Amino acid sequence: MAEETPKSVYEFTVKDIRGNDVSLSEYNGKVLLIVNVASKCGLTHSNYKELNVLYEKYKSQGFEILAFPCNQFAGQEPGSNEEIQDTVCTMFKAEFPIFDKIDVNGKNTAPLYKFLKSEKGGYFGDAIKWNFTKFLVNKEGKVVERYAPTTSPLKIEQHLVHSESLNVLSSPLCATETKTLVEIHGL
Repeated sequence: MAEETPKSVYEFTVKDIRGNDVSLSEYNGKVLLIVNVASKCGLTHSNYKELNVLYEKYKSQGFEILAFPCNQFAGQEPGSNEEIQDTVCTMFKAEFPIFDKIDVNGKNTAPLYKFLKSEKGGYFGDAIKWNFTKFLVNKEGKVVERYAPTTSPLKIEQHLVHSESLNVLSSPLCATETKTLVEIHGL
């Protein structure tokens, strides 16, 4: 009997930086930016700085950043989970959740990353090319966009706020509100 293919990120359970299980269903109804991070990459300072800006600005509107340390790219995340957490919290002042160090490519790819890559492949195949590849997930747990490591997190803000097709941070009008607007304004 074939294993059923996951339909959303909410079907996955991952480990947090302390090794505790976390069901991603806890984030149901939130917009997620899932990122593979590293502490010693040339992209580290700018990405953490901008991720912090995004998080601070939108966390109260149902936005979460889920950071997954990965040491598969030039050994740029060599530390233990404790060292990673210390670096991320003290040097980069990140307040968003940091998870257990994982593999994003190869035979030991974390199941979540297999799903993310199957939903949104890259330009040259599905493999993650480098640290700070970003996946934007809508409130239904569907992957809506994949961003290259060099894409500034602040550029993603445009999709969070202005993309009607994603409608990720603004909630659509419910039928009652739409009807009221039609009655009042003749829309």
